[in-house]
Amino acid sequence: MTAQVLVTGGTGRLGRRLVPRLHAAGLELRVLSRRPQPVPDAAETVVGDIVKDEGLARAVDGVGTIVHCAGSYKDDAVATRNLVRAAARTHVAHLVFVSVVGADAVPVTGPADRMFFRYFANKLEAERVVSRGAVPWTTLRATQFHDLVLTVVRGMTRLPVVPVPAGFRFQPVETDEVAARLVELALGDPQGLVPDIGGPLVEPMSDLVGAYLRAVRRERRLVPVRVPGGAAAAVRAGAILCPDQAVGKVSWADFLRQHVP
Repeated sequence: MTAQVLVTGGTGRLGRRLVPRLHAAGLELRVLSRRPQPVPDAAETVVGDIVKDEGLARAVDGVGTIVHCAGSYKDDAVATRNLVRAAARTHVAHLVFVSVVGADAVPVTGPADRMFFRYFANKLEAERVVSRGAVPWTTLRATQFHDLVLTVVRGMTRLPVVPVPAGFRFQPVETDEVAARLVELALGDPQGLVPDIGGPLVEPMSDLVGAYLRAVRRERRLVPVRVPGGAAAAVRAGAILCPDQAVGKVSWADFLRQHVP
């Protein structure tokens, strides 16, 4: 079976929103998954592991466009390198990659940087793999997904006293809005690095935590903690924000009203 578009990470946080949108756009889809599971709206699911370079040859066979959403905190570059090599062998016409705002602006050098911010360095390395590869490409950097922020905030507020990184600001974006933008990019020609996508508001971490606590009717004491290192300094300076690209419409408050009972 052939497919027009391959989605990696099609069962993940972003992929679950992306696959139905691509299907609605009339595209025949193949999803690469590490586990054998049917994916609604996908014509085919291929079992494979990008990091281990398993199943990639079958996954990319006959595909014109790949939307690469699969990612991890330590193996992004390895997985992306394997995917790009496999795609080049079958002459894939377009690789769309989703990265993170701040990938090139958060320096990850010292021990504290590597402990808390290695994700940014991994994404930057994966971006370079894409841009230096033989497959025409488009890369979209997004700010923090609402549901990811929710997971983090829920974990933080299990404690009676909540340590909050001092000076950290975020610009959370609705995952479905990023998925919609990826569909537009997948339907178009390769563009290289395109403008970032961010949520409508830049908010201090303390405000995001406070809004969540009010939504769940819980009281916690918030204690500001200054995170050391050059990466944290860059975050405090706004490296992970894109206020000029605040194209998202759903705010954190909107998201909480929809998803927190």
